[in-house]
Amino acid sequence: MVTLKASALEEFVRDIFVKAGCSAAEGTRVGKYLVQANLTGHDSHGVVRVPRYVQMKNDGQIVADQKVEIAVETPVLAVVDARYGFGQTAAPQAVQIGIDKCKAMGLSAVALRNSGHIGRVGDWAEMAAAAGLVSVHFVNAAGSILVAPYNATERRFSTAPYCVGVPRPGQSPLILDFATSVVAEGKVLVASKGGKKIPDHALIGPDGRMSGDPHLLYGDYDPNGGRDYKSGPGAIRAFGDHKGSGLAFMCEVLGGALTGTGAATPGRRFANGMLSFYVDPKIVDPANFLTPDLTRFVDWVKTAKPVPGEEVLVPGEPEARMRAERLAKGIPLPDEIWQSLVTTARELGLDERRIQQAGI
Repeated sequence: MVTLKASALEEFVRDIFVKAGCSAAEGTRVGKYLVQANLTGHDSHGVVRVPRYVQMKNDGQIVADQKVEIAVETPVLAVVDARYGFGQTAAPQAVQIGIDKCKAMGLSAVALRNSGHIGRVGDWAEMAAAAGLVSVHFVNAAGSILVAPYNATERRFSTAPYCVGVPRPGQSPLILDFATSVVAEGKVLVASKGGKKIPDHALIGPDGRMSGDPHLLYGDYDPNGGRDYKSGPGAIRAFGDHKGSGLAFMCEVLGGALTGTGAATPGRRFANGMLSFYVDPKIVDPANFLTPDLTRFVDWVKTAKPVPGEEVLVPGEPEARMRAERLAKGIPLPDEIWQSLVTTARELGLDERRIQQAGI
C-alpha cells in the first residue's frame, strides 16, 4: 500500500495527462477531480481511472481540450454537446451553464451529451450546491453495457448513476450519489487490483449464480495488466430488485436517449450523457423554510436508534468525513493501482526523476 498527499497525487496525475497531450489546465482539472473522488472514498472514480483515460485518448475515444458546443438553448434550458472531450472539462462547463440559467430564472435544465467519463457525479452536485442550488442528475454511459436488469443474467444497462444535491448554508451539502447497480464498475476494477472487495452478491453469472469475483466481469487478466469489462461472461446486478432496475432503465432513457448520447445498446461509442435539473431555493422558498427544516429533519433522523455497532448517517456525511481524514492522513492506494500509474507515466515518457518524486 502506498499513501500519498492529495496535492502530490493531483500534480502527478496532471503531469501524466500533460505528457499524454492535454493542456496544463485540462491536466490540472483531471487530476483535481480524480483525486477528489479518492478523497471522498469513491476510489472507483479516482486515479484508478488514469490508465484507462490515457488509453481512451490514445485510441481517439476522448479528445483533449474540447470546448462544449451549445446545440439548443432557451432561457431555462440548454443541450450541451461535449464532442467527446474529457468529462472533467465538459461537465463543469455544462453545470456552470445550468447554474447561470437557474440564477437568472429560478429553474433550469441542461442535457449534456457525448462526454468522456464525467467521474464522480457528486462533484457536479457539490458544484451546484456551492452556488446555493438544489440539483438532480440522471446519467448513463452509451457503449458501456455492464448491468443485468432484474430477473436477467445478461447485460442491458450501463451503471447509470443517479445523484441529488441540496445545499446547507454553513454546512456540507446533502449529496446522494450512487450507481443504480449493486456496485459501480470502478469498484470491481479496484477489487481486481487488490483494493476493497465487492459484495458476494454484486455480480451474476450466465447460470444465475451470484458472485463477488471480478473475473466474472473481466474474464482472465494479467494482475499487472489492463481490464476489459467486455471480456467476462457475467454482469453486474442492478441494485434494489425491480425498483433499482426501474431507476436504471429511466437513467438510460433520460441521461442517454433524451440527451442524444444514446442508451446503452451495442455498437455505440463510449460517452456519458447527463440530464440535470437545477432549482434555486431562494426563488421557491423566499421565506427560507428549507434551511431550518433541514436542520430539524437531519437531527431527527440521526436520533434513530442504530443497529448494534453501526451509526445512522445522512447523504454526504460519509464522504465529508472521509475527505477530512484523507486530507489529514493521505490517500491510500493499493500497490497494483500505484504501479499502474507508474507504468502509464513511463510509457508516456515522463521523466523518471519526476516519477520517483511522486511516490515519496
